[in-house]
Amino acid sequence: MFQFFKVNDPFRIIGVAFFLLLWTVLYLFFSNDILTKTQLSWMVLGERLSDGFLLYQEILDDTAPLSAGIFMWINRFFGRNLLVYEILGRLLIIFQVILWNRTMIRYRVFAENTYLPAIILLSLFHMSFDMLSLSPALLGSTFLILALSQLFSQTVLQKESSESTLLIGIYGGLATGFHTIYILFLPFLIVVGIAISGFSFRQLMLSLTGYFLPILLISVYYFWMDGLESYIEIWPLFLKSKPYLYQPLEWIGLLLAFPLLLAFLGYFIGSLASSATINQQKQRQIMIFWLLFAGSSLFFSKRQASYQLVILLPVLSYLITRFFLVIQKKIIIQISFFALVVLLPVITWQFFGNNDSVQENYRVKAYKASLPADKSILILGDEIGAYLNHRLGGPFLNYHLSKVYLDQDKDLTQRAHLFELIHSQQPQLVLDPNGDFGKLLEQYPELKRNYRRISTGVFEWE
Repeated sequence: MFQFFKVNDPFRIIGVAFFLLLWTVLYLFFSNDILTKTQLSWMVLGERLSDGFLLYQEILDDTAPLSAGIFMWINRFFGRNLLVYEILGRLLIIFQVILWNRTMIRYRVFAENTYLPAIILLSLFHMSFDMLSLSPALLGSTFLILALSQLFSQTVLQKESSESTLLIGIYGGLATGFHTIYILFLPFLIVVGIAISGFSFRQLMLSLTGYFLPILLISVYYFWMDGLESYIEIWPLFLKSKPYLYQPLEWIGLLLAFPLLLAFLGYFIGSLASSATINQQKQRQIMIFWLLFAGSSLFFSKRQASYQLVILLPVLSYLITRFFLVIQKKIIIQISFFALVVLLPVITWQFFGNNDSVQENYRVKAYKASLPADKSILILGDEIGAYLNHRLGGPFLNYHLSKVYLDQDKDLTQRAHLFELIHSQQPQLVLDPNGDFGKLLEQYPELKRNYRRISTGVFEWE
């Protein structure tokens, strides 16, 4: 199997596609259906946006605006359909895999052209079930790979293209528009552009212009929708909220242990055992810097779950490919390749994906008490299972972001805006397990007259 993908033959991509199809069938038909809290929140967000509400101004959530727009259109065409998220995620993955392998071959990243990066990258996506589904991280990483491809083009000797320099920035800006934490691509672009690619001042300004162009267009849209002030206030607010852990960090570390070991060996053995052209040395430096910046982004992300790891997969596939190309002993190659391509997906599928103790805080739990089915609800807490059978009826979708917003000091205008948010949307039922809504009612007597407590932590609009 290793030799099949090592050969430089474009038809080997059919084998990669077959691998994805095989695992898709196994995942979708022979494993437990897993709806995560993040997936449900994205579905609810798309549904709320389809109703005509504006993100950040009327819906408090930390999802980046371009991803929110994708979820809105999915809801309009398919409703709350988990299968659509799974299929679209895999379509994006096969696009990334083909694009990444094409980049490796086109810019002569390795001494020999091979389709190993494709199958390795695809295998790494199967480290966790939620890496395979559509997510803001996956949407944004698509544009990061496009940006890295353009950066590699800058390493080619005697090649200076204004178009390529501009595209690097545009792709980076689009990635940030899809996943806010990818704003760390900006310092990466500056450091790598100057230190490795040797950007002139003109090239650097061109890349920065390209980077801020998508963000500027998003700002223009919010200005047009009369929501620019809320956009500026709420979008960066996620930096102040506390990280919330969906999966134990030790399990996420176990997922990465074997790929990181191969990547570590690939870097050091490859550096000692093989010579490299100037271009390949620059490409290696770019990937090491990318590993540092991508790894740091995981510490800044608030929704700490395994799907955030997709930002690391391209550089891991690059380093692991180096490992397989420099190791001479066939027995080590065969065992390592089989463990990575077959055993890793099987073990993580059977043990990690279906382990209730590991996924306890990540799976959606159905709300135990009975609620009127025809009433909209607002949940100020971590358990959002009640949204399974109810529509969102208020502005606070992301609890942690909403809590930061509710707890911060507000001037008279901001207090009036908060009152209008709740009063205009009029959530018919409010689930308040932590007492945040009860405190809010004490600050707004007019709202307090409209709500009555029907049980512990539950308020109803009268």
